[in-house]
This record gives sequence, C-alpha cells and structure tokens, in this order.
Amino acid sequence: MEVRDANAYEDLLGQWSDLESGLGIILASPNSVQQFSHRVLQYDRWMQGLLQRDPDVGLYLLFQLASNSPVGYSASHALVCGVLCHLLAGELKLPLKERNSLVHAALTMNIAMTALQDELANQAEKPTQAQQDAIRAHAIKGAMMLANLGVADDDWLDVVSSHHDDAVDKNDMRLVPASVRLARILKMVDRYAAMISPRKSRTGRSAIESARSVLTRAATSIDEIGQALIRAVGLCPPGTYVRLDNDELAVVVRRSHKSNQPVVVVVGKPGGELETNPRLHNTAEAYPRIRSALPSSAVRAPLNHFHILQLGAQALVAA
Repeated sequence: MEVRDANAYEDLLGQWSDLESGLGIILASPNSVQQFSHRVLQYDRWMQGLLQRDPDVGLYLLFQLASNSPVGYSASHALVCGVLCHLLAGELKLPLKERNSLVHAALTMNIAMTALQDELANQAEKPTQAQQDAIRAHAIKGAMMLANLGVADDDWLDVVSSHHDDAVDKNDMRLVPASVRLARILKMVDRYAAMISPRKSRTGRSAIESARSVLTRAATSIDEIGQALIRAVGLCPPGTYVRLDNDELAVVVRRSHKSNQPVVVVVGKPGGELETNPRLHNTAEAYPRIRSALPSSAVRAPLNHFHILQLGAQALVAA
C-alpha cells in the first residue's frame, strides 16, 4: 500500500495514534470498560488491519510514535509489544489460539501498573521501595485484575502472570505447555521493546544494541525466539535510525531479505546538516552499508515522514 498523498498519510498516522490512545484509555481505567476482553479483541483486530495494509509503514509509524508518544509510555509500550508478538507469531507459525493469547497478553500485561509505568518513564530517579514493590507484584496482580474483568482465556491470564518469571526460560520450547512457551516469547519482546524506547532516566538504546542484548542474555533454549524476532523485524526495524559507512544519517523504511541490510532513506549529510533532497538507498544492493544503529534521541531535527514514506514506497514498486 503506497502512501498516496498527504491526506492518506495523515489518515494512517491518525489511525495508529487513535489505536494507541484507545488502548491507553482502557488500560488506565479498566473497571469503567464494559466487556473488557471484547474491547481488547477489537483493538487487536484494528491493529491487524493496519498492519495488513503495509507492515513496513506500520512498523515505521509505530516506532516513530513510540519515541515521541504523547499518550504515555505504558500504552505505547503495550502496542509495540502487541505488534511484535503478532509478527513473531507468524514467524514461529503459532496456532491461531496461541497467537491470540500471546497478543492479548502483550496488550494487557502491565494493566496493574499503567499509571506507575507512565510515572517511571518520566522519572529520572531510581524507583522508590514502594514503586519496586508494585513492580514486583504487577504480573500476578494484573492476571487477577483481568480475571475479575471477565477474561476467561487461561493462557492469556497465565502469560500475564508469568511474563517476568525466570522459570519460563527453562526446558525445551517444544516440551513445555503453551502458556510457558508464550510467556517466554512475551518476556523477550517486553525486554526488547523496553530497551529501544527512551525514558527520562535514560535514552533508548539503538535497535542493534537492543537485539544483541536480548540475544546475549538469551539461554540456548530461547535463542530461537530472538532469531525469529530479528527475522520478523530486522536488526534495524522500519522507523529506526542508522549511520552509514560514509557517515551519512538515514532512517530505515523497509525490511529486505537480509535482516541487517534494510532499505533506508538518507536524511543527513556526513557533516551533520540535514539532506535537502532525501534519497532512497537499498543497503542490501549497494555501498554504503550500515555502520551502526542510532537511538531515536540522536535525531532531534523534525523530518518530513510523509515524504520519507513516499520514497520508501518506490522500493516496493521496484521489488
């Protein structure tokens, strides 16, 4: 799907923003939501519909929103995790029932600490003892809240309650119950998404740093999840920034058949000034390659994302 014109771009951006805002509302005030589990299902379907239009554009807008979210860190993080789990479910060929439990758990795993999570994202100091206690209790408490809200999917509840549990990392993935396998996937996705997102206390890590950290910390038995994550979104997902071998600055717009060589749009000159005529470049086909990934905080200047995505659409036509 090409971003045909400025109106189409604004509509798509608005839909992702509305999805994030709606998710933020039900996570912040779950007790005021009628048929809570059905609302989560509706947001899941909305997310899938947006991704089907163009997964690369969806990832681009998602990562841009995540680094500049006006709604709050908690809703943004939940949506990023939901999208990554959806893509991973396809990569790992999970049955539909498992995919649904995983994505719904991703969207709601921090429901017991929504306000606290937003607070911590804007807090430069270390968590207080009371905050640490709430963090430790949030997984179990979240599952209990969801059950009280009418969630009847046992795997959804089990995944939420154990998504920080080190015990889920043990044993072969093929030999453990579905809920344990799904919790293991969500645990890795949660950590990756948290690393890539900026907070008041620290800047976000680059995509490559985050991926390498997740893979380095992964036990052999869960390494396949990390590898699948990289296959699904690439080492540098659309919407993230990179430095090229010739010192130019670029933003990733499309994944390619090589996870470490995506299609980019060059937006900055080696000297640091913005490129007046951004250009499309496929790092899988020609020099310069990617030298390093950059955190979103490294790019302060406003970019014309509509124009960048239009250039990205040219790569789709060429393919």
